[in-house]
Amino acid sequence: MRKDKKQVIGEEIADESIKLFLQPEPADDTPPSLHKLVKAYRGLRVDDFERFLKFFVEAGYDLDARDAQGRSFIDLIADQRQAAPYIELVQSARQ
Repeated sequence: MRKDKKQVIGEEIADESIKLFLQPEPADDTPPSLHKLVKAYRGLRVDDFERFLKFFVEAGYDLDARDAQGRSFIDLIADQRQAAPYIELVQSARQ
C-alpha cells in the first residue's frame, strides 16, 4: 500500500444497522437478551458493539441474562482471544 493511502478496515455502520442486532430471537430456550448479545458480539466490531450496548440497555434488555446452565454473556466469551474489550464494555454498561 502506498504511504499516502490510509487503510480502511470497514465502513462506518449506521445506527439503524446496529439496531438490527436487537431483532433476532432465539430458536431455543436461550434468553432473548443473551441471544442478542452473542449475535452482536459475533457480528460487530468493538466500537460498533459499544454503540449497540447503548441501544440494548435503552430497549430494556438484561446485560446479566443467563442460559439454562447459569452462564452469562461474559462467561460464554471469556475464553476467546478477542473478548477482553467486549467484556470491559459490558461491565462498564452495567454501571
